[in-house]
Amino acid sequence: MTGRMLTYQCDGGVGIPGLLRGRKVLVTGGSRGIGASVVRACAASSAQVGFTYIENDDAASVLVDELGDGSLRSFRSDTTDETSMRSVVKDLDGSGDIRGIHGLVCCAGIYNRRSFKELGPDDWARTMRVNLEGAYTAIRSVLPNMKRGSIVLVSSQIAFRGTRHGADYAASKAGILGLTRSLALELAPDIRVNAVSPGFIDTDLISSDTPEKRRERGKEVPLGRVGSPMEVASGVLYLLSDLSSYSTGTTLDMSGGLTMGH
Repeated sequence: MTGRMLTYQCDGGVGIPGLLRGRKVLVTGGSRGIGASVVRACAASSAQVGFTYIENDDAASVLVDELGDGSLRSFRSDTTDETSMRSVVKDLDGSGDIRGIHGLVCCAGIYNRRSFKELGPDDWARTMRVNLEGAYTAIRSVLPNMKRGSIVLVSSQIAFRGTRHGADYAASKAGILGLTRSLALELAPDIRVNAVSPGFIDTDLISSDTPEKRRERGKEVPLGRVGSPMEVASGVLYLLSDLSSYSTGTTLDMSGGLTMGH
């Protein structure tokens, strides 16, 4: 890794040089938000990283250029398309001097704010397809190339608390928790499977908030503020690494205490 990578840190989190050395990690939905922060944290921790994205070529290019020391690769791929994802895995596994995939982080997802009355069958199906089926497909695609390793799925505090404007999103993220626990049982002891559950995080999902709305969100959180994507990425990094070697089937709450009591 270059000197720039060894000293990389960002807004509430930091990569740990050498923590993931000798490992390949695939991140879905890695061009922006939490996914991009996960990519940065893994690269800063000496992993060889590949990430998928669906349409934002500019954001993907910026990220590759930012971390452009040869250890990072981007793939334009629909995570719900198993043929495409298998091609990504084959390409990533066959590059460089490390064989096998050692980590998978499923960040790809969508959230369309609609009440249940406004939610049509096509809206429901699309959310389930991207958020839940996308994780299923990514995992199916990676498993033949993962002998030992760690899988981390991104759920949400909404899976516990519910929401008045996104029953489809809440249901998909609750499904992620069931998938996490079931696979943790099935894939042990060689592959660990865990989830993270972010709360109010400073991503595109709340980018349209007014300053007043943002303050209101912060008041709901025991820690008194909205979290940063890199803070979530730090939790993902922990679950990917041997620091969490005795954890599987767990959900790491990253909501600033928002989900206490739920």
